[in-house]
Parts: sequence; C-alpha cells; structure tokens
Amino acid sequence: MDKITGTSNRVLEVNLSTGKSTVIEITPELRKKYIGSKGLGMKLLFDRLKVGVDPLSDENIIAFMPGVYMGTGAPCSGRWSAITKSPLTGIMVSSSCGGPFGMSLKTSGWDGLILKGKAPVQSYLHITSKGCEIRSAQHLWGKSTTETQDALKEEGGVIAIGPAGENLVRFANIISGHRFLGRGGVGAVLGSKNIKAITALGGEFKIVPAQKEKFDKVRKLASKQINSNEMTSGFYRDFGTAANVIPCNEANIFPINNFSDGSHPQHYELSGQNFREKHSSKHHTCKPCTILCGHKGDFSGETLAVPEFETIGLLGSNLGIFDTEVVARLGKLCGELGMDTISTGSTIGWAIEATQNGFITTDLKFGDIDAVTQIINDIAHGKGIGADLALGSRAASRKYGGESFAIHAKGLELAAYDPRGSFGQALSYAVANRGGCHLNAYVIAQEILFKLLNPTKSLGKAAYVVFLQNVKEIIDSLHTCAFTQFAYMLEPPLVKYTPKPILAFLMQYMHPVAIQLIDYSLYTKMWSTITGIKLTNKELITAGERIYVLERYMNTREGISAKDDKLPAKLMKEFRQSDKQQKSIPLQKMIKQFYTKRGFDSNGIPTAKTLKKLKILD
Repeated sequence: MDKITGTSNRVLEVNLSTGKSTVIEITPELRKKYIGSKGLGMKLLFDRLKVGVDPLSDENIIAFMPGVYMGTGAPCSGRWSAITKSPLTGIMVSSSCGGPFGMSLKTSGWDGLILKGKAPVQSYLHITSKGCEIRSAQHLWGKSTTETQDALKEEGGVIAIGPAGENLVRFANIISGHRFLGRGGVGAVLGSKNIKAITALGGEFKIVPAQKEKFDKVRKLASKQINSNEMTSGFYRDFGTAANVIPCNEANIFPINNFSDGSHPQHYELSGQNFREKHSSKHHTCKPCTILCGHKGDFSGETLAVPEFETIGLLGSNLGIFDTEVVARLGKLCGELGMDTISTGSTIGWAIEATQNGFITTDLKFGDIDAVTQIINDIAHGKGIGADLALGSRAASRKYGGESFAIHAKGLELAAYDPRGSFGQALSYAVANRGGCHLNAYVIAQEILFKLLNPTKSLGKAAYVVFLQNVKEIIDSLHTCAFTQFAYMLEPPLVKYTPKPILAFLMQYMHPVAIQLIDYSLYTKMWSTITGIKLTNKELITAGERIYVLERYMNTREGISAKDDKLPAKLMKEFRQSDKQQKSIPLQKMIKQFYTKRGFDSNGIPTAKTLKKLKILD
C-alpha cells in the first residue's frame, strides 16, 4: 500500500455530461487560506460556479470533500462535507457527514470530488486512484437508500440517494453507511444530475501525518480532554444527542406543535435517558469516533438507530408525537426515502397548522401517526399535496398562505431549539449562511447546557456568534466533530479550574476578554503536524473568518441581504403558551452589532475593505 504524507492535494473534477475528468492541484497557499473540506470546497465552487444558476440545472456543481484529519486517526476524524447551491434555499449550502464514503475517497488518493454537468442516463459513479467510471444505475432507480447501499457494498464506500432524491424533493438527503448529508437538498442535486450513487474503492493509500511523533502527542492530549469533559465523556456518550431533551424542555425551548410552545409534560418520554431505559440503547457511531454520541436500540425486536435530538424534536414533539418507537420508525422511514428529518418534520408541522387555519385541506392533525406516516410517503413520491410540501415550508406557505408560521430562515427550516428562549441562538439562526442552521454557532451550549450566558439578554451575543461561527468554519474544514469544541476549549486549565460563577460573570460582562482567553490550539497543532505546514492560531481563526465571509459574499451575489436575516413572524410576534416572561427577541439590535463586528455594511453585505483584508478577491 502506498503512503500519502498529510494530504494528496489532488481533487478529481468530473464532467458528467461528457464523462471526462481532470485533476485539480491544491497549492500550499490555497490549503493554508481555506484549510480543507468545507472551506476548500467553498473556494473551489466560488471559482467555478456561475451566479444565478438553477440549483437543479446541469450548471450547478457539487463537491464532496474529506478533510485534513481524515485517515490520520485523529479523534472524531471520520467527517467530511458536501458543498453545492441548495435547491431548497437558492443559496450556498454545506452539509457534514460521518459515513464511510469520505475515508474511501481519501484513501483512493483524492482530497475531493467535484461533479458538474448531468449524466445522459440514470447512472452511478465509481472512483479509484486512477480516476472514475460512469456506470448504469437503471437497476437501482426507485430503490431505498439501504437497498442501494447493499447492492453496491462490494465496490467500496458508498453514498446514495433514495426515491426523494430521484423525485427532486428539495430537502432530499444523501446516505453514507448509517449517517446522512442531511440539510439543504444535496440529494436532489445528485438526482438532478441522474446520479443515484457514488462508490469509492478506498484502501489504496495509507494517510501518514507529516510530523508523526508530534501529531501522536497532540492526538493523545486531544483524546484525554475528550475523555475528561462532562459533555463528551458523559452526557452525549451515555445518552446521545437525545440527552438535550430534558435541559431544553426545562429552558422552555423544546418545540411543541409547530413551535406553539417550548415545553411539555410528556417530554421525558423522548429523552435519551428514556431511550436507554426502554430500548437498551448502545453506541452506533461514526468511525473513528472518541465521543460515541450515536446510539441504536431494540425496538420490538428490531435494531434501529436512536433518533438524534433534531429528529426527536421535529418529527416527535413538534408534531405532537411522544412515542419513542414511533419517532424512531418515522426517522427510519425518512432515511430509507432519503429526506432530511428536520425539514420534513417542520414542513409537516406547517401543514398541520395550515390545515387547522383553513389554508389547505388535509387529514393531518397533531399526534396523528398514520396521517404523518402517509404524508411522508406522499412527499417523497410527489403525490397530492405532498408535491407542494416537497418544495419546503417557505414555498408551500407562499403558495397557500400561512407564511407567518412557516418556521424557516432563508428557506431552511429551523432545528429543534425555540429561539424565543435563547437570544444568541436567535441571532445565529437569522444570520447563518445556509439558513436556519443550529450548528452555525451553537450558542445553545453556553446559554442552556452550560448556563454560562443569560439566554434572554442580548449583551455580548453578537461577539459570541461571530467567534463561534469562525470556530465552526474551522471545525467543518479540518474536518472533525462539532462536539470536540466542548473538550478542546473547556478542558484547558484556565477555563476548567475557574469557578463557574466567575467564569459566567467574565463571559457575560467581559466577553472581549473571555473570548481572547479561549484556547483552540489543539485544532491548529493537529492540522500543522498532519500537513507539515506551519500555521498559527491567529491564522487558523482568520481562515475561519475568511470561509464564513466568502460564503456570505457568494450568497449576496445571489440576492441575500439584510432583508433575509430574519425569523418567522410566529417567533417574533407570538409568545410560547407557557412563557410567563413573554420577552421579545431584540433581533435587529443584535444584527446591527453583528454586521459591525463582521465588517458588513448596513445592508448586510461584506465591504470591499473586509474582502480585501481577508484576501478573498485576490
């Protein structure tokens, strides 16, 4: 087996229309500026994608990008990205996945794969170190995601779409193993290109860090901090992301009946603790993983994935459903059809409320399991009202009315945290590049899980959103798990041994100082020892800033501006039924502060000075 030291710096670009491919060489300068995975993929699309293209046309481009950490044995390094223009939102989208395809692609000798054009017939793509071959997929068309993966499992790592991707459901996803590229309709982009699946042989190369001895020391420290942190070694490892149910319900931000309320007496039924007690859940994770937040369990004799918190919130409580097995099976159904559970659940939540208010006529009701199951199938296959719901809640509400209670930002449905009880998260949703993304800046952790910031105060929230966005861009470009930030940034002694009341005071009232004291150097050291390229902490955080601003700039070329940095009227003008304080989100105040810190003009567009400072247009 041949070795690759650090990165191959080779990206395979395939024109599906002609079947021809070329190799893009990645320079050290480009690598240093955009790190890898999401950041590098976004830059490659910026240089190639025409402004204004239809996301479902031949002209759209999609990139699949493993990161620098992939294949090195770094903790939680099995993640990789897809980047494209979203058919759901009409702007740029990136999606992160932990399935096996990324490792297979990288150990086939490629640091990325770019697809353009459209295959003339229903096809799948097979990748090896020598290049690619386009093969017939007529025998696979119409099959579920699991059936497709099973049919191709002898060909290496697989990604595949289900019927929803074939039928261009705007929030169709892509499966890899038991993980998903979930958000923004990346599955519909593959479907529009007549691509059912992609396989990568893998195992042709071994990835070796450039400075292996130094890397091993950093890796051991990183693993130690993960195994010491209460979130990564206990909370999520024991109960999965479903552990978020109890604290979110206590904070009154758990979505109930299309975000009409934030808490419910039956919430414990959907908690990670209850899944563990009731279904004997055990680990079912990305590989390699140190945190082990993924779980599976026994559901009436069948082993199913324990739903992630977002699936629980949007397909469960948000639809008035509190049965663990039902939610797990609804999640499985979406997975087999190839649909994002967040957008599916939120769009159905809109449809139920639209039915109640007379905007549409359906049999849907909160808590009606049979009706929800049927509409999921109808969405995937474009039947009846399902064809309109397949366009997402924004498009459906524009057609029928009820825009005020379509719970999305920039066309992407919000995740399972009600921003009325978490002002930092409210700002994060509104200004996230891909739309209603909870991971863009996971302020929920500081506001709700750790209780270090007052969730209903605006003070310092713009500064934290900017900083956490930059960190998240780094994480998605290295590429590693978002949860590593809990361990890498909270376990260093200065933070770990500062008494919590003092730490909370510093973070709330002296946020410029608190942010400066945060240590993220483990990310820098791992990247440098793998690539052999010297990188400072300042250069790394600047790269995160550059990636965020580049994506924002790409979106503004598609028409995004201050008018789009908003939340739905239901969340801005209506109070949760159980909210005694009835505090309104001071969104515009926080957005104005955010623009100033980001170097945007009053219309939310990066200034020429900002673009020049970050060397985006050189």
